Amino acid sequence: MWDNFIQIAGVKNLAEAEMLISKGVRFIGFPLRLTVNAEDTTEAEAGDIIAKIKDKSFPVLITYLSKADEIIEFCNYLDVEIVQLHGDVEVDELAKLKLFAPKIKVIKSLVVKKDNIGELRKIILQTQNYVDAYITDTYDPVTGAEGATGKTHDWKISKHLISFTEKPVILAGGLNADNVFSAVIEVEPSGVDSHTGVENAAGEKDPEKVEAFVNNALRAFEQIRLGK
Repeated sequence: MWDNFIQIAGVKNLAEAEMLISKGVRFIGFPLRLTVNAEDTTEAEAGDIIAKIKDKSFPVLITYLSKADEIIEFCNYLDVEIVQLHGDVEVDELAKLKLFAPKIKVIKSLVVKKDNIGELRKIILQTQNYVDAYITDTYDPVTGAEGATGKTHDWKISKHLISFTEKPVILAGGLNADNVFSAVIEVEPSGVDSHTGVENAAGEKDPEKVEAFVNNALRAFEQIRLGK
């Protein structure tokens, strides 16, 4: 599931979701119940979109919820089996999530800030028994956002974290069609994620940017498979 993982987050409507799928995007992210950044759809709209695309893709709930019962309830409401957690989730809550909803795949965020590699290593050691994958993203100190910032971080940190855990690690943070190839070659993640990096000036997903992002990411994954 995690090999050549390509996710585009922030879908606004069904047409946009179907366009992403037509361009080869397998994982469609729905950011909901956020602490910062505006949501792209209502929860009801997201549920309607998910119902129509679930047989063609893997919808992903992206959220800042931190309590296992709330996360499970929301996943059931949306009918999704993958959740990406960006909030400060206690280890006990992750354990409860795995115990009571073992079918839900959990992606835990590792938000790269200035000089916090030690903190990220500690998070991995505490949580890796209860998550299925990690996603590294970039912190924006101006807005406090821990995702969809459009900013890159030091990819050497992500590469180090990949070597630190046996869990799959997805790279996010400022990725676009122009830099995703070099990012994958340098970091060698299990997958990549983009949100604002494939949008046009109006904040809509751009078909040409999406297609180039997917093609460049897949080209990099293949090059790594062949030994560069």
